[in-house]
Amino acid sequence: MRRRRQNGAVMLETVIFVPVLLSLLIGMIELARVVYTYVALEKAMYAMARYAGTQQGVNFCDDSDPSIVAAKNLAVTGTLDATADPVVAGLSADMIQVRAERYDPSNQTLGACDCSANGCDASQGGLSPDFIVADLPNGYPIRPLFFGLTVDPILLRPHVRLPYGGT
Repeated sequence: MRRRRQNGAVMLETVIFVPVLLSLLIGMIELARVVYTYVALEKAMYAMARYAGTQQGVNFCDDSDPSIVAAKNLAVTGTLDATADPVVAGLSADMIQVRAERYDPSNQTLGACDCSANGCDASQGGLSPDFIVADLPNGYPIRPLFFGLTVDPILLRPHVRLPYGGT
């Protein structure tokens, strides 16, 4: 009789414990998926900033500059001509922002270059920037899946700043 009561207790403990364990496992998998997506986006932003920062004669004030378009294509598809599928599903070139920054020694701040002859506009004789920044200003939405519940999307905002090496 005593053995039967213990079997019932073990069964009850198992019924209580398995859903908790399953929830933790699914939560860990979803967290890993979010982190993996963030790292993939950050690597794409890094590749784009590195490419844009090593090109010659880039006009950072013009989003239709061929080097900027090629850099965005590199971030989205991994190719310069956008012939491949997106590296991260749902990522598009219009979600990405590339901007030039310059260090101001007078007030010791880092700020965006203005599009003028005194700034970073190469078409007006502006100087080269000090840094290239690549980011997703509005974020990349990722919606975790958790037992069919509707969860608000998490906005991933990778941000990469690299020294400018072009001219």
